[in-house]
Amino acid sequence: MKNQGLSTVIASVIIQLTLGVIYIWSVFQTGIAETIFEGDNAQAGLIMSLVIAFMCIGCIPGGRVALKYGTRRAVFIGGLIMGLGFFLASFIRTPEFSWALWLTYGVMGGFGMGFCYSTTISCAQKWYPHKKGMISGIIVFGLGIGGVLFTPIVRHVIENFGGVGEGGEQAAFLVLAAAFLVVCSVGSFFLKDAPDGWMQDAVDAKAKANAKPVAKNYTTTEMLKSPQFYLVTLTFIFAVLGGVMFANYVMQIAEARGFVREIAAAGVMAVTISNSLGRLFWGTISDKLGTANTLMVILGITAALMWLFPVVAGFWNFVLFAAVGFAYGGILSTFPAHTANTFGSKYMTANYGYVLQGLGIGSIVATTIGGHFRNIAVAGDNINLMFPAFIIASVACVAGIFLILTVNKMNKRV
Repeated sequence: MKNQGLSTVIASVIIQLTLGVIYIWSVFQTGIAETIFEGDNAQAGLIMSLVIAFMCIGCIPGGRVALKYGTRRAVFIGGLIMGLGFFLASFIRTPEFSWALWLTYGVMGGFGMGFCYSTTISCAQKWYPHKKGMISGIIVFGLGIGGVLFTPIVRHVIENFGGVGEGGEQAAFLVLAAAFLVVCSVGSFFLKDAPDGWMQDAVDAKAKANAKPVAKNYTTTEMLKSPQFYLVTLTFIFAVLGGVMFANYVMQIAEARGFVREIAAAGVMAVTISNSLGRLFWGTISDKLGTANTLMVILGITAALMWLFPVVAGFWNFVLFAAVGFAYGGILSTFPAHTANTFGSKYMTANYGYVLQGLGIGSIVATTIGGHFRNIAVAGDNINLMFPAFIIASVACVAGIFLILTVNKMNKRV
């Protein structure tokens, strides 16, 4: 049985690697914006927002399918939806069908990702319930590093099978469609849900050692009726603001501070790689400190980092980028385990889909706030005019710490 747990974790990481495509839209942005959206970068960029939003939405039905029919079927269905979406996107080449790219790549691609994202995390967690943080970190590390691995592959396909704006993007969509279908179809057969009560002795022993009660297993209905759910989700919204702002505008910030485009691109890699490493590091740390304590540490660090934005110079810009990415990765790896610790592991597959809406909402809020102050910075020809956006993110992180403390007090009364 333990070998089944290991094969489930390995399969989950490989599946998450393919989902890392969610982070590489910038590779497609230039060619798609010029040809299909007639130079409108905002309309082309909307595809990325749709992918994130519908990935979060897709986690809800994906979780329900996994609970009723098993994780294997949920992931298989998710791979089919993603594959079909990207396959259909490969035929879209003219402006009159630009809306169809939103529907295929954005809605279908994101929705299919949702079927695979939270279900694989939950499935793997249940095999190692006493190490939920570490397992969450390992799984979402795959998602983060997937963006790094797929970027050169997709660039190679675009450049050698048509070129930028000349059909190369559509060729890449086709390659990704095949990757989704193969990886999710084959990978799903290595996934197996752990039996109820698996390793409960280890969970009880850990709870006793930490002098904490084992979390009650909330059904989804019970969770949605509890005030803790809304406080945890609001904390998620507050927590991701700073990380998303930096991830979205890191290249523009670097260029505005005098770095040539090739060097500025290193800022993107700094955020991406440190984000991936942060997922692994903080996920493991949370098993020692507890997820609530770990999240408060991460939020405190993020709140402090936001204030450094106007004072860093030269090489220190990239240190700041990496530090923010490292903290942001910890938020994404710790929240799945935090959800399980707060609402129990039994219904985690469905429950985390609802909590994950905080990521979708937070991404939209961060993009809106960051975009507003980015426009002000461009108009004033001074990148430091974006500073108020990061102050908002800092205040939100501090508010998130108080929300976590509030939930902790409420849980002690349960």
